Amino acid sequence: MSDDDLPDDSKLTRSKQRWASEGKFLTGHIARPEAERLPPGQHLVRDWPVLDLGKQPDIARERWRLRVGGLVERPVDLDWAGFMALPQTTLRTDIHCVTTWSRYDNDWTGVATRDLIDLVAPRDEAGFLMLHGYDGYTTNVPLADFASEHALIAHSWQGKPITREHGGPARLIIPHLYFWKSAKWIKGIDFLGADKAGFWEVNGYHMRGDPWAEERYS
Repeated sequence: MSDDDLPDDSKLTRSKQRWASEGKFLTGHIARPEAERLPPGQHLVRDWPVLDLGKQPDIARERWRLRVGGLVERPVDLDWAGFMALPQTTLRTDIHCVTTWSRYDNDWTGVATRDLIDLVAPRDEAGFLMLHGYDGYTTNVPLADFASEHALIAHSWQGKPITREHGGPARLIIPHLYFWKSAKWIKGIDFLGADKAGFWEVNGYHMRGDPWAEERYS
């Protein structure tokens, strides 16, 4: 990520850096996802709050591309038609933001990450990924989490195209991790041999982000 691509120093960014230094919202409670639907320290919302780093890139489908490379046997550079030609999956999941809101029963349609993994064939040494957004955002995830049966690159929410403010035309969804791991406006995925911190991880947030273990901060 070049200096020109770095996200703006927004009020939200400064607030979340302060929260990480203070350990804000931590309850110390460890929950089990199979037993408790709402992770510790979270509250339910009916709407879908909009959070970003001061940029909402306007990417027309005609200009959108998804590059997938790194430690893979078959790197790809998909345009929108190529992306939509891949198998399509519809899932219903909950989502949980590190800022303490959760939303139940979100219906997504997109390309399952497992299908994308099959397409590019990661090498044996690949164990992590770095995700890149059109807004300059980056975040890291272990390959095991990216390969979850409930993870996908989504283009639709509740039966309609995902709007620009929520990361459209396409964004990652990894519902069992805090939502900062689900990169908006996704444009690049790199398979890596070692873990590497992304934007929020450099700024005091956890390298994995399990909501039930309250992995909010590093």
